[in-house]
Amino acid sequence: MTLEELVKGFGEVATASVADAVDRLCGRRGYMEHELKPRINERRIVGPAVTVLEEPTTESVPPQHALDLIDEAAPGSVIVIAIGGDADVAVWGGLMTAGAWARGMAGAVLDGGVRDLAEIRRDYDFPVIARSVSPGTTVGRHRTVASNVPVVCGGIEVNPGDMIVGDIDGVVVVPRARCAEVLEMAREIDRRELEQARLIVEAKSLRQGLARYGRI
Repeated sequence: MTLEELVKGFGEVATASVADAVDRLCGRRGYMEHELKPRINERRIVGPAVTVLEEPTTESVPPQHALDLIDEAAPGSVIVIAIGGDADVAVWGGLMTAGAWARGMAGAVLDGGVRDLAEIRRDYDFPVIARSVSPGTTVGRHRTVASNVPVVCGGIEVNPGDMIVGDIDGVVVVPRARCAEVLEMAREIDRRELEQARLIVEAKSLRQGLARYGRI
């Protein structure tokens, strides 16, 4: 499948089905910790990851790797910023959103905080999934040290090019090499759940639906 076909496909299947498919096919959990939630709107985020790694510092320096990546990433990318789960600082705000929106990025997933919510909602309606909301800056507290390297965000390893699927149900990371088969299985899970739900409603029996499909 092309990248465009994968993005379209993952945009049409349930996030829970994607999580279940990763569980089965990859033999490990692919969904991030529950603290990462949509903070701006409920728009779905789907796209290949570009990553930024941050570390603690006392230097007062801008998040240069993130700023450069926003200008260099392909349209449709999802920026994933790892900061070790520090929820008391914002790794994302209004100016970075302006750049990402102008570049046609698909969204941001942050292992830290986001700020400038009113501005982002009013001017860009850009989807951001973050661990927290915080007015605090990273300047003097954290610095970016690398971009497009493997990172851990929300307890899950994210590699550049992995597919990010996120919405109000949570965020799932699909390994790049397994995207096509995960999508195929997620579609099958969706199809069977739809059939099962119809049977439960028609029969007015949850047990009957479970007996036929063996899934809850």
